[in-house]
Amino acid sequence: MDLMNKSDYFFELPERLIAQTPVEPRDASRLMCLNRETGEISHRHFRDLTELLKPGDLLVVNDSRVLPARLYGVKEDTGANMEFLLLEQKAPKRWEVLVKPGRRAKVGSRFVFGDGLLKAEVLEVTDGGGRLVEFACEGDIFSILDQIGQMPLPPYITEKLQDKERYQTVYSHELGSAAAPTAGLHFTKELMAALEEMGVKIAYVTLHVGLGTFRPVKEENILNHKMHSEHYHLPKETADLINETKKSGGRVIAVGTTSCRTLESVATYCGEIREADGWTSIFIYPSYEFKVLDGLITNFHLPESTLIMLVSAFAGYEHVMEAYRTAVAEEYRFFSFGDAMLIL
Repeated sequence: MDLMNKSDYFFELPERLIAQTPVEPRDASRLMCLNRETGEISHRHFRDLTELLKPGDLLVVNDSRVLPARLYGVKEDTGANMEFLLLEQKAPKRWEVLVKPGRRAKVGSRFVFGDGLLKAEVLEVTDGGGRLVEFACEGDIFSILDQIGQMPLPPYITEKLQDKERYQTVYSHELGSAAAPTAGLHFTKELMAALEEMGVKIAYVTLHVGLGTFRPVKEENILNHKMHSEHYHLPKETADLINETKKSGGRVIAVGTTSCRTLESVATYCGEIREADGWTSIFIYPSYEFKVLDGLITNFHLPESTLIMLVSAFAGYEHVMEAYRTAVAEEYRFFSFGDAMLIL
């Protein structure tokens, strides 16, 4: 079985299992534990990490913070309603954006948001059908976004989010993601403190999650899928902690596929774990040989997604597909606000 077909990663997912709202408190979510050697499955809660991890283990988390990047406004001359989704900053107030409806956003068109707090003019149409726009506002655009922007929740979440901070991890710091690194949403500050107290270390990387993370795999042969590119930073302090952990026989456990992709990208591109900064479009699927990871904490992903392919590469295809069948049967909650899986 070469596992190069998209359909190899399909499973039946009832729509009612797609979590629409987060659980409270964060660490009350369920946690499926999967032994990657034996395929053995057990059922716990996220707060039980204090019993499942050991002194000397290292958790690597992604401290990227989600931009409130969805803007609702009007076209200046007609008052027609418009929606902007910020994709990438090109200059202090120049951004590539997705616009709805696009037909109203010709070059030279002007738009107003937040009763005039923010204005925008379309400079050009991009290759992907987006727009390059120049914003105008008093002061810092990020503080304006904090006031008037909405969280860019994934398309499969239809409920309105009551508290914007629930789509941020408690340790988010570096602003720049279009989507949350969702495996980290289960941590509370108290749980992190309890883990550190028992001798589990926590290290930080930054990978700014792009909207490409939701892009479906359209090619039946997954090798023809073009991965999106995302910016990452691995600081020296984190590199040192990873190398020390490896040397002393501890386990390096990535929190989320974004942390995993950062570590494996650096190890692949640099030949070692060291301070690094760059762009990655690494695509991890079965047959990939992991260079850093000993464990992974991750949410339950979409059928036929690049994320379930990554998890299958780490824990074994048969083990993962059986774990997903079990998750559906046991009614685990899926995707961004869903439950989690610990693979060791």
